[in-house]
Amino acid sequence: MAGAGQPSAAEREKIYQLVGDLTDSDKRENALLELSKRRESFNDLAPILWHSFGTIAALLQEIVTIYPQLSPPNLTAPASNRVCNSLALLQCVASHPETRRLFLNAHIPLFLYPFLNTVSKSRPFEYLRLTSLGVIGAFVKVDDPGVINFLLQTEIIPLCLRIMETGSELSKTVATFIVQKILLDDLGLSYICATAERFYAVSTVLANMVSTLADLPSARLLKHIVRCYLRLSENPRAREALRQCLPDSLKDQTFARSLQEDPAMKKWLHQLLAAIQTTGASKQTKPDGQTVAPA
Repeated sequence: MAGAGQPSAAEREKIYQLVGDLTDSDKRENALLELSKRRESFNDLAPILWHSFGTIAALLQEIVTIYPQLSPPNLTAPASNRVCNSLALLQCVASHPETRRLFLNAHIPLFLYPFLNTVSKSRPFEYLRLTSLGVIGAFVKVDDPGVINFLLQTEIIPLCLRIMETGSELSKTVATFIVQKILLDDLGLSYICATAERFYAVSTVLANMVSTLADLPSARLLKHIVRCYLRLSENPRAREALRQCLPDSLKDQTFARSLQEDPAMKKWLHQLLAAIQTTGASKQTKPDGQTVAPA
């Protein structure tokens, strides 16, 4: 019997056949659907997809074909489902250690940015944005400085920030996770804190999200936000600025219930508040008394 991630010979042959069908326009839709269902159960799918002749080109063709439907927004549910199946296979490639760097070197994430740049709240567009975020999220999940360096040269941060403000709860959560992973990298933290404009762009969106969560709580989303703030506090200039712009609702009992149910988040928030208070104490001993903010 085949073990987990190790299909039987017959199942493997079926997968090879489906991968081959991706290059046949008449068979592609069914192949996309069937392979997206099987991607979790077949560990070697990503290398097969990448190294099979014409397969990645076929997936990219599915993506670019619907660009004209993005503006003006007239994307249908069937078209969205089909391209999301293509994105699911690309997520598989982005996640696999053998193909992740190849995926990066080919700059394939850039093909997803038009989807992240959409604003329609209809279900087909929301599903498309969320699936695209999932590809980027899988990409950043593994700590790889090369990935962060690549993303910082693109528009991923502004795209994520807009989704963090206007997207569904799930899209906001994934977008915030991506920003969190960027911040957790030293290069990412330095980049965001390098100018006041970048710092305040991020901190303003985080503050707006906290304000929204006070009325519509989401413990999962709040946890990512607190982790972002804690990481920002590790930069001296950002830490000083946070004394002025950290939302009051993170300092009082607004989120007491969520914090009580999540010890890790409670610990992070305690560390954040302690860091900011320490900054305030040290600031009073400065002879010039000047406030340091990101420059």
